[in-house]
Amino acid sequence: MKYNGFTLIEIMITVAIVALLSTLAIPNILRARINAQETLAISTLKHISTACEVFASANNALYPGNEAALTGATPPYLNQAYCGLNLQGYSYTCNFSVNAYTITSTPVNPGIAGNRTFTVTTGGIFSMS
Repeated sequence: MKYNGFTLIEIMITVAIVALLSTLAIPNILRARINAQETLAISTLKHISTACEVFASANNALYPGNEAALTGATPPYLNQAYCGLNLQGYSYTCNFSVNAYTITSTPVNPGIAGNRTFTVTTGGIFSMS
């Protein structure tokens, strides 16, 4: 009598192959997610910095005193408020004065959301730690 189907050995080999492939793929997927979140944090800082620099060029080299000056202008320099916001695993802290600004993005859960802290200061000077 002939049976149609898979033997236990064939199923066990298939499961072992899938397990091996997943152990190789999952760390790469997690690393790609962290890289994407760090890239978004950098991009957001550059976006805020550009808004501050454009504001200063339009206001006699005076920087915005607060984020509301960027979001409340017509047309707005920023379409969204980022300061104090948690966005894709990063928290944003902003310090504004008419002479300077400093914006920092810090991972909310280091190692899960990202591993580095990014800062941009007056003039668009970018640093990471």
